[in-house]
Amino acid sequence: MQKQVVIKQEQGHFDRAYDAREASRSVLLQAGDAAGGPNKGRALVRKKGEEAARALGDPESAVAFGRFDLDGETFYVGNHGITDDAKDLLVLNWRADFAQKYYQASAQDPLGVALRRDFTTDGNEVRDFADIVFAEMAARIAEITDEERWGVNDALLRDLDRGRTGEMADIVRTIHQTQDSIIRRPLEGVLVVQGGPGTGKTAVALHRVSWLLYNEADLPPEEVLVIGPNRTFTRYISKVLPALGDASVNHQDLRSLGPVRSSGRTEPRELARLKGDAKMADLLVRALRQRVGLGRRSDVLSVGNDVRLRFTRDELAPVLSRGLERMTYTAGRLAVRDWLASRVEAVTRAPAPAALIDQAVERVWPSHTPQSFLRELLGSRDRLLDAAGDDFTASQVQLLMRQPSEKISEEKWTDADVALLDELHRVINGATTTYRHIVIDEAQDLSPMQLRSVRRRSSAGSYTVVGDLAQGTGPSAIGSWDAVLEALGADEHDEVIELGLGYRVPKQIYDFAAPLLSKAAPELTPPRVIREGPTDPELIEAESWFLTQRAVSAAQLHAGKGRFVGVIVPEELREELEGELREDGTSFADVRDGELSASINVMTPEQSKGLEFDAVVVVDPERVAQMEHGHRLLYVAMTRATQHLTVVHSGSPLGMAGEDMPIVEVPTISTGDPAPSNHAEVREPDVVARTESVDPAPGVRLGRPVHEEDFDPLSVEMAKAIAAKIEASLAQTVTPGLRPLVLKYVVEAMEGADQW
Repeated sequence: MQKQVVIKQEQGHFDRAYDAREASRSVLLQAGDAAGGPNKGRALVRKKGEEAARALGDPESAVAFGRFDLDGETFYVGNHGITDDAKDLLVLNWRADFAQKYYQASAQDPLGVALRRDFTTDGNEVRDFADIVFAEMAARIAEITDEERWGVNDALLRDLDRGRTGEMADIVRTIHQTQDSIIRRPLEGVLVVQGGPGTGKTAVALHRVSWLLYNEADLPPEEVLVIGPNRTFTRYISKVLPALGDASVNHQDLRSLGPVRSSGRTEPRELARLKGDAKMADLLVRALRQRVGLGRRSDVLSVGNDVRLRFTRDELAPVLSRGLERMTYTAGRLAVRDWLASRVEAVTRAPAPAALIDQAVERVWPSHTPQSFLRELLGSRDRLLDAAGDDFTASQVQLLMRQPSEKISEEKWTDADVALLDELHRVINGATTTYRHIVIDEAQDLSPMQLRSVRRRSSAGSYTVVGDLAQGTGPSAIGSWDAVLEALGADEHDEVIELGLGYRVPKQIYDFAAPLLSKAAPELTPPRVIREGPTDPELIEAESWFLTQRAVSAAQLHAGKGRFVGVIVPEELREELEGELREDGTSFADVRDGELSASINVMTPEQSKGLEFDAVVVVDPERVAQMEHGHRLLYVAMTRATQHLTVVHSGSPLGMAGEDMPIVEVPTISTGDPAPSNHAEVREPDVVARTESVDPAPGVRLGRPVHEEDFDPLSVEMAKAIAAKIEASLAQTVTPGLRPLVLKYVVEAMEGADQW
């Protein structure tokens, strides 16, 4: 049968299902008007109807993305279930148990499915389709490709090849059978999903939430919490669940998991690691308890000047001790207040003045907010030493200390502080909103204190934990998932599953980055990458003083082709690179601000986790490799691209040197060298200064640190004058995009001159 005839037949079913869906939407939207009773009741019915109508998805969206034929019947699969007036099923919800056959059928085990069809649509218009006939595939089982054997179809490959935006999209139509089996795991216990770059672990976690909400009748979306590493990542994934009809799920980032969010204040990694240690919880409790009592300079508590009711240390001791046995610090304080008030009333035969009692209570049991207490504690060496006990050394106490701000409202909190504040909130106030199911993304970087914050929000011990041990780069990065399972309360339902197929990162890019895995996490098995990219990685070798200019030029070229671009740069070069972009008049988004633009986005390797871009420009990999967990950070940076990778370096594109440097068969572009014939997209501006350059003075070399003392004063002044003239000339006569190319020819001309 000709394809156009089949498309016409399929369109008939799509039209019928569309009419049924939109008729249901209309009924739901009119529900409030049709309801009787008081206005408040009608408003509630109207609200529920509007929510149910939104759950049907976008009116412009296709009703289905695929179908499968089983036992002579045809079943269409879509984001939402659709029935007609006679309650006949027109489209099966992808989350239904029966829809699992669409995802799980394979050549090895077709599950009775004769045919699987994947549709290409424009709105609800069927444009094309691709079929898998399992009997035919089984007949040629020895000849099928790896992609077919793994169940990777054209629809998935087309979806992976499309351009990215600033938001993650759902993968309902391309869920792979290995992903589907994880998505449909039951609710109980801790499910850990370990996956390398591009294996789809975040998408799996979010689609598992949608599946659970559909199949667990007593799990409302308000009782699900998704925790991401930062605000940018949370915004990046925030549209996936609403697109699936689950709009009321809670999203939070790790920096806001407390009474106040992090202000982004930086601190040494050693200090962040110490604050993340579980023993900090005991220190905080000891410090709070030590604030209760008369102190060292007084033995008597007087209540008021007229009453002159006095309590000795011995009288107060049992009262305070009973107060400390209460569930929270605040509850203990209220118990002591009630005791004092009753004693005063017993003497005066009249209600005790509230202000009088409050003043007395404050002396023996001061009130605190988490913020005020932590600010005072970290600002006092004596209080820290008293609370440290045997768990902390004197040098660790010194490390914890910091000068408090003049006002509590001006205090700047670090990421590690947020978990301490959350611990204090529990001890002081007790109340924390809990959830029946919690998703934790990028979990390999959570500290023990952060895991405590997560656990206290769980009412049922049900979690989906996703991450990659090879991408653990935080101060408290883990080496195995055992610590996470233990911290979350391991039980017999816990399971660790590894995603083995890499979908997002092209083979050329992953093969280039793969040697880093042997350094980052040699115990892990690299994913099997299923798709080719359009180009090989592009390696641009430049002098160290020219790296940011070259990176800006590369980013501009990618953006000029309509690509969603990520520029990953070490923190030390970030200001310089952003200055270059501003000087060139190039708009960009700073990921620290929690936003992603549709064009150029600037971030550090740490901040790039979980994000994906059409094109990625990695700047100065040598510098990244020298950082703590440097090879892991570089592995993260190199695997963010779905199409194109450009590495701007000054010697070692993978940050390795000598014997550790792997053989990488990827051409490098350098000044004066002809463009290699097998290199895709070699452009004139991508040709940059040679590494081998002329020594301007004994012991001094271009691309290496140059010090003024290596030259005589006249040469220094001459160099400054020449540089000033070049800079002025460039600003007046050359457009920003051409400046790197002009500088390249200036360098060549000066290298060829008789004198420097």
